[in-house]
Amino acid sequence: MLVFIFILGIGNFAVHKAVLESGHPMLDALPAFYRSRGGRVSLGFEFFLLVAAMLLAGNGWPGMAFAYAIYSLLNFATAWLVLSGRI
Repeated sequence: MLVFIFILGIGNFAVHKAVLESGHPMLDALPAFYRSRGGRVSLGFEFFLLVAAMLLAGNGWPGMAFAYAIYSLLNFATAWLVLSGRI
């Protein structure tokens, strides 16, 4: 279960960084602190979500793996929409 969440986390970091580097006009609507220093604040939040999901799943909350999988699928779908120019 933890390996599954970790692999999803790697994918989330990859698509998150790709969206940040895409230069999409939608990123201009975000607060400056969220985009500053290469998006480290937003990547830090992504890291926090990954660690929280792994800790909860590892301590008796197996539903957290399912919840993180849903979050990841939404994240991947949104990144695909942004990177493919559909949004």
